[in-house]
Amino acid sequence: MVEESRRYKVFAGSRGEHLAQEICNQLGCKLSRVNIEHFSDGEYAAEFAESVRGQAVYLVQPTCPSADNLLELLLMVDAARRASASSVVAVIPYFGWARQDRKDKPRVSIGAKLIANMLQVAGCDRIITLDLHAEQIQGFFDIPVDHLYGLNTFADYIQSLNLPDLIVASPDEGGSKRAAKLAIRLQTPMVMCYKNRAKANEIAEMRILGDVRGKNVVIIDDIADTVGTLSKAANLMMEQGAKSVRAVVSHGVMSGNACEKVENSALTELVFTDTLPFDASRCPKVKILSVAKPFADTILAIQEHHSISEFNQNK
Repeated sequence: MVEESRRYKVFAGSRGEHLAQEICNQLGCKLSRVNIEHFSDGEYAAEFAESVRGQAVYLVQPTCPSADNLLELLLMVDAARRASASSVVAVIPYFGWARQDRKDKPRVSIGAKLIANMLQVAGCDRIITLDLHAEQIQGFFDIPVDHLYGLNTFADYIQSLNLPDLIVASPDEGGSKRAAKLAIRLQTPMVMCYKNRAKANEIAEMRILGDVRGKNVVIIDDIADTVGTLSKAANLMMEQGAKSVRAVVSHGVMSGNACEKVENSALTELVFTDTLPFDASRCPKVKILSVAKPFADTILAIQEHHSISEFNQNK
């Protein structure tokens, strides 16, 4: 019988190397090599440095903008398929374009569906991802999607802080379900922010629905992009008498001047996972938690044909 470490191989794209190495550390295997060759005109190609014939291939790469990261993943999928891999699994810690999940105004694209189509046409047999912006994106795929949740990681961290007078907050109506699950897990009350946007990434108005006076507030969200909502919510909560405000977020996109906004805000700390590479020294208030273990556990469960629900509870 072929030993476990040789029945599958884990590779990483250029934006997935750090998390992929941590996943391999959890699995007790080496990170296999793939060469991404860049040409002077900006084109690039993917080539596996070792045989994948007859093996399950796991490709770790977030599809965050720019589109180069997505195309790099698609090229790796195609290369693995053409190299006779038995199966090709895209491990997408952060699924980019997920905020384009519906047609909410005339003549717009549904980017998340387009990305799902591209991954399937390229030859993916399965997707592993964490905290999609909208869970219904799983339905855009006609292949299995293992959707992991950061809830357990965040709950364990918050409980380790032993904060008194704890309350959970959602930064908007769309995140209320996520916040409610964390509140149930921590056995705390919950409040919600109501906001109106003037346009994308710009908030016109925000109100707190609920009482945060004398509370240590934990805001939970899926994406920290410009951090406008989080910083504004934290400032407003402190003005309304909160003891402290911290945020736990699945994906630290941190675009533009997000670090500056965090440092100048009332946030005590901003906690996110390592689904995207980020240099924490850029922002002293940032703390990064690893989600390598749930990804590694999922890979082993797939290899051994076990259920992932035992360690992937979302309640």
